[in-house]
Order: sequence, then C-alpha cells, then structure tokens
Amino acid sequence: MARKRHIKLKCPNCKQAVATTSADFPFCSERCRLVDLGKWASGRYVVSSPVLDIDDGSLRNEQQGEDDN
Repeated sequence: MARKRHIKLKCPNCKQAVATTSADFPFCSERCRLVDLGKWASGRYVVSSPVLDIDDGSLRNEQQGEDDN
C-alpha cells in the first residue's frame, strides 16, 4: 500500500508552518498576506518574462502585410 507524503509547507514571508486548510493559505496569517500584497503593489515583486498583448501582435502582422504591397 502506498504511503501518503507529508509535505511541510511554510509561509513565504515568515517561514512559519502553514496548514493547507488554513483560510489564509499559502500564508500563515492575514498580516503576512497583506505584507505580500504590499510588496506586489510597491513593485518589489515583478513578473520576469515580458507580457505580450495579443492585440498588438495582430496589429503588427496586419501593418507588415500592408507594407509588402
């Protein structure tokens, strides 16, 4: 019979153990949740890859097609 794996999850801010059933998961508390939100809002966290807008790509393709004529 296979054994269940017990993964110990930790809060990304304070590294305290967190239960997956917690209302604030993956954070240990409302405070840590708000600290994380503040970091995103202030620009301390950023998305590493560029965001491509689908509409911009389609406009570029249409403009290139007109230039070829």
